Amino acid sequence: MGDEGILVGSLFEPGYWMSIAAGPLRILTAKNLLLDNLNKNVVEDNLARATLPDGLDALRVEMELGDVMRLIERTARWVDPATFRLLPLWYPEYARKCLFYKENWTAPQLNKGEHKQEGNTYANRALTHALGLRSDNRPNWSCCHIWGVDDALFQETNVVVQDRRFFSCVGNMVLLPTPLKAFTDTVPEVKAMIRICARALYGWHCDHESLVETVAVIDRWDDWGAYPVSWPRGLGDGKLPPGVVPLNNDIRNDAVRRLARIRQDLEDAGPHYPRDQVREALAYWKVAI
Repeated sequence: MGDEGILVGSLFEPGYWMSIAAGPLRILTAKNLLLDNLNKNVVEDNLARATLPDGLDALRVEMELGDVMRLIERTARWVDPATFRLLPLWYPEYARKCLFYKENWTAPQLNKGEHKQEGNTYANRALTHALGLRSDNRPNWSCCHIWGVDDALFQETNVVVQDRRFFSCVGNMVLLPTPLKAFTDTVPEVKAMIRICARALYGWHCDHESLVETVAVIDRWDDWGAYPVSWPRGLGDGKLPPGVVPLNNDIRNDAVRRLARIRQDLEDAGPHYPRDQVREALAYWKVAI
């Protein structure tokens, strides 16, 4: 090549411009270098996108559905059917995205100037107490709603958990180790099998109008290969999942206190307490107030 060379490197590397002054080099312009790098990145990005499979498909190559279900079978914590019958709905005043109030429902609760909305706080609280736990002794466990709008991309409005009848219903929730929650959010077969178990366990399925096809799916379910052997398939088969937490005095006392507080709030809470909606939700569950 003689004394002539080609300078290829970053415009921002130390010594780049000193190299230019040091000898007779044929210099690639900054524009060409940037275009070359850009084209290279585009090609690499396209190759990456073209070869990346759906994440669920990639997982299925490495793990059988039965393996996932065995993890859930061994670790899930379920509310006792007796607890569900004692008090199916623990916080009828709340639903997803409802507004928070403070000072006994007299003043808006704000967060950085915006009216604070419910996310999953009182559903979590209901499940925690119905399992005889406290929030500070269940690290890395997540409350998972069983019945809801299926939307793995979280782009649709979940009208089921925005309904006070179902948001804090303890027959509509299961407690799972947090990493396993992703399966209940995204894998249709996992959702279906948990719903089959819950319907058999509590003798109830969510009858929200948006879930007609969801219920139809489990009505015609016939793929039992990955279904946990310890879970009930239908009413009356006598099985309890291994993670059912039996109703005890602590849980019973919490339920009694919660219902007493609902009755008190219906009488004494401030003007923003949703009395009509609370009465309607409790009437659905035939809870006497």
